Amino acid sequence: MNANRSLQRMHTMFQSLDPAGLRALLDSAVPPQLVDVRSAAEVARGAIAGAKHIELAALPAHAAELDAEAPCVLYCLSGARSAQGCAYLAQRGFRRLYRLDGGIAAWAKAGLPVTA
Repeated sequence: MNANRSLQRMHTMFQSLDPAGLRALLDSAVPPQLVDVRSAAEVARGAIAGAKHIELAALPAHAAELDAEAPCVLYCLSGARSAQGCAYLAQRGFRRLYRLDGGIAAWAKAGLPVTA
């Protein structure tokens, strides 16, 4: 399988959300699971309220803490690690996966709240 096909397949396993799309999901009657896959040092600088912190490297050990049937949104600083996390969870049966396009940097740039 060539690199383009592999990348295309990865993007069909999850969807990208812009900050406004995530805000709408979080404000819905049944908000998604929100997972911050950044390092502890990054999280200490601020996070999106309500997020569960599971570093990307620790995701295999903690995936069972998440509901595979419920929508799940992953985010990181810019979007690369969240895509990796979504791909990992998709391989384990998660089907309603999203990543925050541009990560928390895009969220903050959009003027949305970040906890201290």
